[in-house]
Amino acid sequence: MADEDPREEQEAAPEDEDIGAQVATIVRLQEVAVVTGEEDEEAILDQNSKLYRFDKEENRWKERGVGTVRLLRHLVNGKVRLVMRQSKTFKICANHFVLETMTVQEHEGNDKSCVWHAADYADGEFKDEIFCLRFSSVENCRTFMEMFQEVAG
Repeated sequence: MADEDPREEQEAAPEDEDIGAQVATIVRLQEVAVVTGEEDEEAILDQNSKLYRFDKEENRWKERGVGTVRLLRHLVNGKVRLVMRQSKTFKICANHFVLETMTVQEHEGNDKSCVWHAADYADGEFKDEIFCLRFSSVENCRTFMEMFQEVAG
């Protein structure tokens, strides 16, 4: 009987049988409050898009991220800012106020894209940037441009 294969015993044991094993909790998860900086703001526009910024040194457009662009109105002072976060990482790729001096226009040759200039703070310091957003449809682009112009002017 010493020649018996222990694998045969395991195969013969029914799967529903309680073998008495107990699993102890290794890590306890705690709920953590996440502060986004958007708590005092309401979203007046929320759309998926792809963001590009114009690199003046290389004279070409560079992709900044794919995600949700939002126009957020502050509940107290009424100021509107544009915030875009990347889809999976939620890293901020655009963060600036929409000011009266700003204009948005359709990107030449592409009616699903629009461009504008802003002093952006996404990287923790103000930088003059030229942005381009590309949407999945012409309607989404028009909706964004109309809302941008409405809050700017």
